Amino acid sequence: MKRKSFSILLTLVLALSTLLAGCGSSKEASDTGSKGDNSTAAEKPAAEQILRINLSAEPPTFDPAQAQDSQTNTVLKTLYEGLTRMGADGKETPGVAESWDIDGTKYTFHLRKDAKWSNGDPVTAKDFVFAWQRVLDPATTPAPPYAYQLYYIKNAEAYNSKKVTDFSQVGVKAVDDNTLEVTLEKPTPYFLGLTSFYTFYPVHSSVKGNEKWATNKDSMIFNGPFTLSNWTKGSQITVKKNDNYWDKNSIKLSEIDMSIVNSGATELSSYQAGQLDYTGAPNGEIPNDQIPAMKQTYPNEFNVKGISSTYYYMFNVKAKPFDNAKIRKAFAMSIERQPIVDKVTQGGQLPAFGFVPPGIKGESDEFRTEHKDDFFKEDVTEAKKLLEEGMKEEGYTTLPQVTLLYNSSESHKKIALAVADMWKRNLGVDVKTQNQEWGVFLENRNQGNYQVSRAGWSADYNDPMTFMDMWTTGNGNNDSGYANPEYDKLIKDAASTEDAKKRMEDFAAAEKMLVQDDMVIAPIYYYTNVSMTKPNVKGINLDFSGAIDFTRAYLTE
Repeated sequence: MKRKSFSILLTLVLALSTLLAGCGSSKEASDTGSKGDNSTAAEKPAAEQILRINLSAEPPTFDPAQAQDSQTNTVLKTLYEGLTRMGADGKETPGVAESWDIDGTKYTFHLRKDAKWSNGDPVTAKDFVFAWQRVLDPATTPAPPYAYQLYYIKNAEAYNSKKVTDFSQVGVKAVDDNTLEVTLEKPTPYFLGLTSFYTFYPVHSSVKGNEKWATNKDSMIFNGPFTLSNWTKGSQITVKKNDNYWDKNSIKLSEIDMSIVNSGATELSSYQAGQLDYTGAPNGEIPNDQIPAMKQTYPNEFNVKGISSTYYYMFNVKAKPFDNAKIRKAFAMSIERQPIVDKVTQGGQLPAFGFVPPGIKGESDEFRTEHKDDFFKEDVTEAKKLLEEGMKEEGYTTLPQVTLLYNSSESHKKIALAVADMWKRNLGVDVKTQNQEWGVFLENRNQGNYQVSRAGWSADYNDPMTFMDMWTTGNGNNDSGYANPEYDKLIKDAASTEDAKKRMEDFAAAEKMLVQDDMVIAPIYYYTNVSMTKPNVKGINLDFSGAIDFTRAYLTE
């Protein structure tokens, strides 16, 4: 799909959005099933309302404070609910909060009196205060990677960095059981959308003093549409309808069965055999070489949709030889992106030369339309020159052994092998590729135990900030070791002004620094969601970022 048509599609998609926008029309956003879907209210629901999907990896955690990946996000969406949730039209809709008042930087959320935990306890404002304090508490171990998402709240960053030691000084207060008052540092137009994000979920107070509560299904209490009924590690996760959920009448599924199989071929075979109702991104994959055939064989079940997510390789700027910017640039510039999307991924992805993907709002249009991703070009001659200069600066006659790390996946493996071949042909560098299981991979990346690693990032809300603030010094999601005071200042300035034009200029300058001047990452492509859904499955919500919500799905006869 050409860049222009993709951009126009996402522009139309996001015209219906506000903050954490959803893809397409309300029908398109809520149903990733048959393209020829002519379902009506007269259609009979299936007698058995069990949805069967596959996760390509086991979620590393069930603790919302520690979550940071798409596998966990998909499961947590079924088990928890925040103050708001994303509706089928992509707009924030009431969740635990039935309404709210906004007065400048002060948000007053009015919680439902019928909101309950799965054990029958009422969900109260204190549960949100407790959960958010856990995220921000500097003593929480491991340190929550998304603590910075709460920094919009007054004194939240100061508390997290120990500059303020009294949590009562943080701008979150339980006025009473059903009233939560939140005061922000400054006006934040996307804050409501953020309250649907998992880091903002409430947590039951029973977890106090139990560091292992999220490793045992019997010690976990939920407030979402489903509860965890079975967890066979490495094999199966089953969630069942939560009869204590306040909106249980809107939940048609009785159960969602999630197998855990890290094989696209096996997943596709299971789908074709009728053992799965949905296959594909973001939690599984259709083998790349099968995409053309599946598109032709299942035209009414096959779907490709542009999403605001970026696939990239990340350099550990503290590990040799990638502590040299010229060497990083040489590796990034010698990757041939078009052959990757044409011959390897084959899912309509677009070559990426920036980090912020199409579909993210800018000043008055998409950010990517207003600020082109032309920060660098593929240039083998220049790459060889930069590599030679970088090696000379470091005193290398030959490069140290380079290993490219990726999480176990057929698609990631094919991309890694293709890129390693390009580095061999274009730079004369032999690169070892290494795959690791998802949880191990994340841990090693978080700890900086790598040289260059596969990575991907999806929007948490619809603003360039969701892609740019993660690279600030010490950020919980900054696994590159990158620390640049000039970059930090640009992001701080963007966060401190309400001048839209100035904000976008700061973001553009920061992105140039990230993918041109310092070349912390090597962008490869902008994602699409490639999936297949059985014709009788309705109501799956895929939002603009690629996040998927199965909770309102249902099956027809």
